[in-house]
Amino acid sequence: MAIHGFRETEKSRWSEASRAILQRVQAAAFGPGQTLLSSVHVLDLEARGYIKPHVDSIKFCGATIAGLSLLSPSVMRLVHTQEPGEWLELLLEPGSLYILRGSARYDFSHEILRDEESFFGERRIPRGRRISVICRSLPEGMGPGESGQPPAAC
Repeated sequence: MAIHGFRETEKSRWSEASRAILQRVQAAAFGPGQTLLSSVHVLDLEARGYIKPHVDSIKFCGATIAGLSLLSPSVMRLVHTQEPGEWLELLLEPGSLYILRGSARYDFSHEILRDEESFFGERRIPRGRRISVICRSLPEGMGPGESGQPPAAC
C-alpha cells in the first residue's frame, strides 16, 4: 500500500462554492480537449500519515493529475524513475495547487514526506492533518461514462 494513515472518498456532489473552486482548478490544470473522471478523489491524510513514492497507474489516471492541498503544509518529493539523482521537492502550502503532467506525470515518482522527514531545504515543515482534493483526466481509451475507480494511490 502506497498510503499510510489516511481516509479517502470519491465525491461527485459539491456545494455551489466548492464547485466554483473546482472549476478554477480544472480550468488551470486541464486542456479543453481533456475529459475528467466524473468523481473527484478526496484524500484525508492524518498528521502522522504519509504517501510512499509511486507513479499513478495509467489504468486509473489519465495524462493529468491536479491536487488542491488543504489544512497543513507538506513536502512533495519527485524522483526520476530512471535517474534517481534527478529529483526536486515542492512545498505544498494550504490552498496550493500542484499539477502533474508530461514528464512529471510519467517519469517521476511522487510522495508526501513523513512528518519527521518533512524539510524544505533546511526549513522544518511540521505536518498536521492534510486533505487533498484530486482531479484526474480520464485514462486513455476509457469512455466518459466509465468511472474507473482508482485505489488510493493509483
